[in-house]
Parts: sequence; C-alpha cells; structure tokens
Amino acid sequence: MNLCVFCGSSLGHSPVYEAAAKELGERMAAQGHTLVYGGGNVGLMGVIADAVMQNGGEVVGVIPDFLLQREVGHRGLTRLEVVNSMHERKKRMADLSDGFVALPGGWGTLDELAEILTWRQLGIISQPIGLLNTAAFFDSLLDQMHKMVDAGFLQAANLDFLRVEHTPEKLLASIQRENH
Repeated sequence: MNLCVFCGSSLGHSPVYEAAAKELGERMAAQGHTLVYGGGNVGLMGVIADAVMQNGGEVVGVIPDFLLQREVGHRGLTRLEVVNSMHERKKRMADLSDGFVALPGGWGTLDELAEILTWRQLGIISQPIGLLNTAAFFDSLLDQMHKMVDAGFLQAANLDFLRVEHTPEKLLASIQRENH
C-alpha cells in the first residue's frame, strides 16, 4: 500500500512525536508499505522518511521547486518528484496514495488533512484517512469536529470515516482493514 503521511516540518517540543513518527516509519517498512510524503528532510517529515528508508522501505517525496531551492528536500529517497506548486504537490500525493495519515504538525498538516477530508466528503477520493493522535495532540481538533456535527455543519457520516488511533500499530491496522 502507498501510504501518504502529512506531518510537521518541525519535531515539536516533546520527544513522543519523533518517537511515534519513527515507529510508524519502521512499521510501514516492515509491512511493505511505501511512504508518500512532502519530500522534506526536516522535522517529523525527515524522521519518518529516514525510518522507512533505514528499514528497507521505499519513499516517494513530492516537493515544490521553491522548497527544494531552500535546501529542505530530502536527497536520499527512493524517488523525489519536483512540482511547481503546493496545490500540485497535494494532488500528486493523493494520486499516488492508497490511504492517508496525519501526524502532529502545524498549518501545512492541518491544510492537507482538511483538504483530503473534504475530497473524501465530496467523493473525489475513497481512500481511508487516519489520524495518529500521539499524546492526545488532536483532541481539541476532534472536539471541534464533533461540534461541527452537533451544530449541523458536518454530517456524522463524514466524520465517521476518519480513523483515529493513539499508536502507529493500531492506526496501520485500521487503515489496512478499510483499504481491503
């Protein structure tokens, strides 16, 4: 399975985020999954890419040229695709992927997660989407999503397809169950 991972270009303040990204990468490689991600060599992005590669897995990075010029592109990947824009990056990652996972991150991660959830809601994609809720990082966002349902702005069915787990092992199992 080609699994697209959205995650931070920073490590965060707690080592639990880095440990979870590393474990997810190790488990993906062990299970034969290919990582599709934003192509960076920094933060959690670099951690998960390195973990997959160090454990014999394949990694496909998709990075806009302007970020590559800032020298944040990972040069040790199986394949690094350079695109013209952030929009093109998200579309290409989606086209390559059989499932999606969001790890802790900032605006970029939130943007990618929101867009892929919207695409699923609209029927543009049908792949499974998961959230690795390391150290309860996404609890407030999940509360907001439930408030959106309660207030009538989001149908419960469009929240129910989001797989939320606290460990990489459980999240991968949940994504694989839905993908088959």
